[in-house]
Amino acid sequence: MKIIINLTTIRLYTFILALFVSTMAIGQILEPAKWNLGTSANEVAVGQELDLIFNAVIDQNWYLYSSDFDPDLGPMVTEFTFEPNDSYELVGGIRPINPQKKYDDLWEGEYTYFKGKGQFRQTVKVLSADFKVTGSYSYQVCSDIDGKCIPFDEEFVFDKVKVSGTGGSEDLSTAETEEKEEIQSIESEEKSLPIPIETKPIELTPGDKEADVEGDQSPKADERSKPLLSQRSSTDPYSLLAFMIIAFLGGLAALLTPCVFPMIPMTVSFFTGRAKSRKQGVRNALLYGFSIILIYTFVGSILAPFMGPEMANVLATHWIPNVIFSLVFLIFALSFFGLFEITLPSGFVNKIDKKADKGGLIGIFFMAFTLVLVSFSCTGPIVGSILVESAGGQVLKPILGMLGFSLAFAIPFTLFAIFPEWLNTLPKSGGWLNTVKVVLGFIELAFALKFLSVADQAYHWGLLDREVYLALWIVIFGMLGFYILGKIRLPHDSKLETIGVGRLIISIVIFSFVVYLIPGMFGAPLKSLAGDLPPMSTHDFPLLDEVRNNAGSGVMASTNDALCTPPKYDDFLHLPHGIKGYFDYEQAIQCAKEKNKPLFIDFTGHGCVNCREMEARVWSDPEVLGILKNDYIVVALYVDDKTSLPETSWYTSSYDDKVKKTIGKQNADFQITKYNNNAQPFYVLLDNEENLLVPPKAYDLDVNNFVDFLEEGKKNFQSR
Repeated sequence: MKIIINLTTIRLYTFILALFVSTMAIGQILEPAKWNLGTSANEVAVGQELDLIFNAVIDQNWYLYSSDFDPDLGPMVTEFTFEPNDSYELVGGIRPINPQKKYDDLWEGEYTYFKGKGQFRQTVKVLSADFKVTGSYSYQVCSDIDGKCIPFDEEFVFDKVKVSGTGGSEDLSTAETEEKEEIQSIESEEKSLPIPIETKPIELTPGDKEADVEGDQSPKADERSKPLLSQRSSTDPYSLLAFMIIAFLGGLAALLTPCVFPMIPMTVSFFTGRAKSRKQGVRNALLYGFSIILIYTFVGSILAPFMGPEMANVLATHWIPNVIFSLVFLIFALSFFGLFEITLPSGFVNKIDKKADKGGLIGIFFMAFTLVLVSFSCTGPIVGSILVESAGGQVLKPILGMLGFSLAFAIPFTLFAIFPEWLNTLPKSGGWLNTVKVVLGFIELAFALKFLSVADQAYHWGLLDREVYLALWIVIFGMLGFYILGKIRLPHDSKLETIGVGRLIISIVIFSFVVYLIPGMFGAPLKSLAGDLPPMSTHDFPLLDEVRNNAGSGVMASTNDALCTPPKYDDFLHLPHGIKGYFDYEQAIQCAKEKNKPLFIDFTGHGCVNCREMEARVWSDPEVLGILKNDYIVVALYVDDKTSLPETSWYTSSYDDKVKKTIGKQNADFQITKYNNNAQPFYVLLDNEENLLVPPKAYDLDVNNFVDFLEEGKKNFQSR
């Protein structure tokens, strides 16, 4: 018997098998937060009050948004709905118990959350013997590791409390009142464990057992494994090692200022002929350098307790420190420009200088102290800038910052003390020293805007919208470029007849940066500066978005502008970057069939921070945007939208037997039942017959990977 094998058939079945296996691998229903319910008492009298307690145990590397931040910020707040009846009345509102706080640059605001464990309490007054409280709670959990965000909606029932007698709240004894107050206090939670009712099974991991109700305060799992100097806080743009390097460069820059560079000959003269032997001379020089490091690091150590994690929250959310820091940078900039000098009292400096004349180790230490004080007018602005940047970081940050600065500052002085003959190789003091000082002033002025912008965004003053901020930076760095070329002169500058090659190269770099900033005035994202600029939402007229929406040329043009039918819900749901698409699956698949194009499904959410990050960093790429606009029918299915649908559109889910009444619940149910997945972002590519073209894709910030995902979907669609 002959067996004829068709090669095309083999390839087809191999693809289907691989697709099935991949889909099964990626599809999974996650439940990172497990809840159990309880009450503060199992028996009460009519008229008394008790607490309804909602406990959440949160999986490692996940966090649960709390209920006490601005719901318009972006993330989905935890909400509790209580069905009213005659057996109880609410006393006050829902209370989250000690959630953590964080400022998020993407949402541009502060939110609260729980890690490890979370708890919410609602006080109610019992009104009748048939006490029963029903309702529902909705919440969202997100992952620290793979970018998933998942919204949930669950129901609750409290009906196991025994109601006895007809007493009132005034009948409570003093002991009972004190016990109730203890229950409401997080410090005594272990003394008043809630009586569980209708609980879900909870399997505590060792990490859960160690966590208390305040949440896991320890670093993230992926941070614990990192070396200390590689770690950074969530609000910090760089690690401790990177900050040390920046501080070290600041120390090198300080060496080239007018009040520091001339101190090198003074150091050489101080140590020349002082030692009786070469060995003693090296020892004295090393002690001199160590003293410089010790003095600066001591300053960082004193300030360290005031600049730890608590300062991060203040710095990120309050206008007072941000305005103060902005003024500090502005004052330092004006000092560098030569408007005035920041100096210490001359009497104090002279007293220290006299002690340096003493012999021995004490004299060497006070010589180092004299150097620090005399050079303060130039190093003060740089040191102050480093300390300001330390605010909000880890406690070690100001110490390591001063250590990095002082290392760069001390090493040259130490070496010149050991090898005084090197003095002859140094360039002569001159106008170039003041040039370095003025350049630092321009940089300080630019950084002053950064802190003012934080306060402006947090309090919506509208002073530094994105285009205003960029305009100021363009002017500042443009003037810096002209200053380097000698076209702008300040009172202490020498006249330039010609410029050297070094100045020319520096000016080219500066003007190139200015040219890079200019498209940002018209709506360009400027991704490399995203963390330092105000958000795109503050741009009054993003011209590029208008071009994308209304023009029709290049890869940005969209052949989807003429959609098959007007999209439902487009009056309150939107797609980013001028993409034209749908918000209803049936509309979208019908249009895909009509236009003979593959369908791109975006399972997203209003409160999904990682969805916004994908849109900002991946979808904005010209190649990705061109493919989405030209080659796919796009549908965004919001799983957390609470818009109610007409009763004729309601249905009971086969997954959980609950009636789905809103846009969000129906979209979430569709994702679960169709693709066995409940996390966002989640991207699906379908053909006209609603078959998968490639395995679905989740959160991935690699643009090339996303392009490959879209291109493979196109290729498979065309081959079918």
